[in-house]
Amino acid sequence: MEERPTTQGRAVAETSLFQSFFLIFSGAALLASLALFGRQPLLVAYIALGVLLGPSGFAVINNVQLLADMSNVGIIFLLFLLGLDMQPQALMSVLRKATFVGIVSCGLFLGLGFGIGHLFGFTGIESWVIGMAMMFSSTIIGIKLLPTTVLHHKHLGELMVGLLLFQDFVAIACLMILLSGSTGHVDVAQLGLSFAALPLLALFAWAIVKYLLLPLFTRFDRFHEYVFLLAVGWCMGMAELAEVLGLSREIGAFIGGITLATSPISQYIALSLKPLRDFFLILFFFSIGAQFNLAMVPIIAVPALIAALAVLVIKPVVFRYLLGNQSEHKVLAWDIGFRLGQISEFSLLIAFLSLHHKLIGSEAAHLIQATAILTFLVSSYIVVMNFPNPIAVKDHLRRD
Repeated sequence: MEERPTTQGRAVAETSLFQSFFLIFSGAALLASLALFGRQPLLVAYIALGVLLGPSGFAVINNVQLLADMSNVGIIFLLFLLGLDMQPQALMSVLRKATFVGIVSCGLFLGLGFGIGHLFGFTGIESWVIGMAMMFSSTIIGIKLLPTTVLHHKHLGELMVGLLLFQDFVAIACLMILLSGSTGHVDVAQLGLSFAALPLLALFAWAIVKYLLLPLFTRFDRFHEYVFLLAVGWCMGMAELAEVLGLSREIGAFIGGITLATSPISQYIALSLKPLRDFFLILFFFSIGAQFNLAMVPIIAVPALIAALAVLVIKPVVFRYLLGNQSEHKVLAWDIGFRLGQISEFSLLIAFLSLHHKLIGSEAAHLIQATAILTFLVSSYIVVMNFPNPIAVKDHLRRD
């Protein structure tokens, strides 16, 4: 391991990438085993491991930012696989139904976060950023804890996907506003161009799939390694193209997946990529715990607890009421509400960008991080213990 200097003048050993992987995955295997014996959700084990091994814990792993950057690939694969299992006609139908609920809920949660920020003396800009962070629910937790058959074949899965995708579009707008905020004004023209590029990106993806990818898959489908390589390349290529156009890598990956959904080989691709997705998602949850500074806990404990409690209580009620007015059954509305009862990985990105551009201070950024961790953990417990999901500790709730 190489030595790197610290502010105290002493050298600290730099953890190699292999050593980091060894510690993360061996530690995750151990804590996951304990979690299963203790009938706890696995996500808890991954986040707890990050806190233990990260800079605020035993500081065994110190290349956390590199691991966090790598872990974002897991979200991209998650959206790509989701697209592979959704027919375009079904997507347009569910987005139309989710738009009203999405607009009203985002407005309510924006106001909720702003009110909490104002209550605890944060500046106006910090309060608005906290409100932005409150608007979104976690794509990873929402989809990861849905049974596969429900996600791809049931009305509940369609509604969940529609709401999360709508929130993704809103999140992109928020990120672009924050990025332009460092210049003192919002670039409305650039914002409009980015969203105008969305149908062009979808049309481009459809043409490439029809006239290039599908003929290649048909001709060389017996070479499984080639199919895997072409699928990963397509996913990454679409993600990067969307980023260049001012959208997000997640939306690019989703469009890449949904344009392949009608292909007979789509299910084989989905099965091939799931282990790769899980690898990066473990890194994602580890990095959430590792990046949290425990020294900030005494400062932000009270506002974080109140913000987390507000999210955990109010979000399910809001979704229950809004979906109930959309002619959804009461049980279905509560199910969706509790599954979306947390803030999002986008919230963490909003906190990072706002801090980087000096729009908010460290205290506000850690408030968002603490709220995310608390709501991730508690909402996971609620879903795992009470609703059908793939990692339920109760046999009658376990679905895959």
